[in-house]
Amino acid sequence: MSIKNGKDYLYLVWKSDSTRRQYIIGQLSKNGQYEFQYCGEVQSAIEAGFTLLIPFPDINTLYSNNVLFPVFSSRLPDRKRKDIVTILKKYDLEKYDAYEFLKKSGARLPIDNLQFIDPILDFNTSFKRRFYMAGVRHYLGCDGEECENTINVTRGDEVFLRKEPYNSFDSHAIQVINENQKLLGYIPRYYSDAFTRIINEGRNISCYVTNVDKNKCCSECITLTVTVN
Repeated sequence: MSIKNGKDYLYLVWKSDSTRRQYIIGQLSKNGQYEFQYCGEVQSAIEAGFTLLIPFPDINTLYSNNVLFPVFSSRLPDRKRKDIVTILKKYDLEKYDAYEFLKKSGARLPIDNLQFIDPILDFNTSFKRRFYMAGVRHYLGCDGEECENTINVTRGDEVFLRKEPYNSFDSHAIQVINENQKLLGYIPRYYSDAFTRIINEGRNISCYVTNVDKNKCCSECITLTVTVN
């Protein structure tokens, strides 16, 4: 799961506007206090146009705080909103917990290309992940504009995962296909390594479409829920 050495981790992902490639650029953890540090692909992201976050100007520093860093908590809806109970229910939250809110919602904003993800760190237990399918605009026939012309994908559809080792952009790319072997999209790149390992281990994987919202942008059109046992 997302707990390692007693700490509960989230990864911060940045997406390039020009290539639409996603980079894991930082990790946020919680264990009595909150810690943030850059990690993973941050240097590659910088080369692709990412700018270090203003509160965290040093790429090598481990930052800590007794409360959730305001730069992250400010990405969430105000707990005093009249419709906050409805919003919490959308993410299966019974109460307002900012860290869990980040984990469940991703805390995306229209003003930047950042989002939080719940990483897969423990491969020895069963787990479930919910996320948006990648590559929708390229494989559903809409070209990102003509939503009415998309391949028919509905809530509750079972879909399947298939490795694509010869993908020129990601050797661990994982296709999402329907029962007719039609390519619908991909597992997000930040999960591709983990799911390659899971498939190689022969784990029991079930994957379903849990939401289709063509009124959203392409990157939030189709939600998948994957359960691994």
